[in-house]
Amino acid sequence: MRWTVLDSPIGEFSVATDGEAVCGAHFGRVASATDEPADELAGRAVAELRAYFAGELTAFTVPVAARRGSEFERAVWREMTRIPYGETLTYGEVARAVGEPGAARAVGVACNRNPIPVIVPCHRIVGAGGKLVGFGGGLPRKVTLLELEARVALQRAWS
Repeated sequence: MRWTVLDSPIGEFSVATDGEAVCGAHFGRVASATDEPADELAGRAVAELRAYFAGELTAFTVPVAARRGSEFERAVWREMTRIPYGETLTYGEVARAVGEPGAARAVGVACNRNPIPVIVPCHRIVGAGGKLVGFGGGLPRKVTLLELEARVALQRAWS
């Protein structure tokens, strides 16, 4: 796994590739991260992330692969990728979508263990009633990401 770091509106953000897929992301700089993409895939991932943060990209196309996680966590992570840009679901709604209606808290744990935040958009999952609760990158980052997507979605809807 090779890490590349980029500057973003949420601070330094590191992304990992293994030659086949994006397999990790981290808020902040990973010690082994380089400023230049390690390979073509890392270059694509960085370009897509920059476009996302600039409000120019609403759907990532780079391949992703979670190399760890339980079956339930992987189901939650897959469901996250189905949440449309600029929209949110609650932990309970995601639990129902993956066939475990009583597992809202477990969805929260899966969100916290998401190995590829932003690209696999755990920030789009909120508490009951739309409450902003819990986020591995901190609530200010979650707010920034949700505000970015809301602003871009509104601009596109009114264009």
